[in-house]
Amino acid sequence: MKKDFGDNISNKVYEHRVLARLSQQELADKVGVSKQTIFVMEKGNYVPTLLLAFRIADYFQVPMNEIFQYEEGNNNDRH
Repeated sequence: MKKDFGDNISNKVYEHRVLARLSQQELADKVGVSKQTIFVMEKGNYVPTLLLAFRIADYFQVPMNEIFQYEEGNNNDRH
């Protein structure tokens, strides 16, 4: 059984996309995914692969941690 640590990845894809005046479809086309993928990512219901996260950060020309933030869970038993 997979252990749930309660960790999360939040993102600012929506903010960067809006500032760049891109539609969800336009961003999806630029990074090689579907519009639905961008939609669920912006809603926080999808954590992108590392490759996709790099593509998005590279597209906006910002460090990845400016768009994606790791939020540690509350499980202290990580050895």
